[in-house]
Amino acid sequence: MAVRETGPNETAGQADAVMRATRVLVGIIARSITEVEQEVSITQFRVLVMVATRGSLNLGEVAEGLGVHPSNATRTVERLVVAGLVERAENPADRRYLVLKLTPQGQDIVERVMAYRRGAIESVLEEMPAGRRQALAAALGAFAEAAGEPSRGEEAYVLGLPT
Repeated sequence: MAVRETGPNETAGQADAVMRATRVLVGIIARSITEVEQEVSITQFRVLVMVATRGSLNLGEVAEGLGVHPSNATRTVERLVVAGLVERAENPADRRYLVLKLTPQGQDIVERVMAYRRGAIESVLEEMPAGRRQALAAALGAFAEAAGEPSRGEEAYVLGLPT
């Protein structure tokens, strides 16, 4: 069976469908953040997710991940340390650098948000016929792969933001 090329009009229609789905997902993400907005800002939450996803990070890696000057990253991390959500420790590989690790409270915030997102997405999926859900999952997996998103298990916290 020959693979058919897609024309510009067909691709545009497909992009429109993905954009509609993206609005749904962005809405779920926005609502999930309201679950913790009294505890952390969105930037602070991004730092928590980076640490949860990548493990121990240093301040330079946080600044790079956020796309900000290191002094801004330092202030953000300091607020997280004061709030008891992140702790600093010596880097065993290079004692000149400190690494950041989530505290149990920081891990709890990330898990609550991700559980909200998973539940909201599952609710939408339950409204679809099983065959369409399977096709959607396969298509979104291929979409993520084409975009370079690594496929990792449950521990991969995905925000749709640079991490």
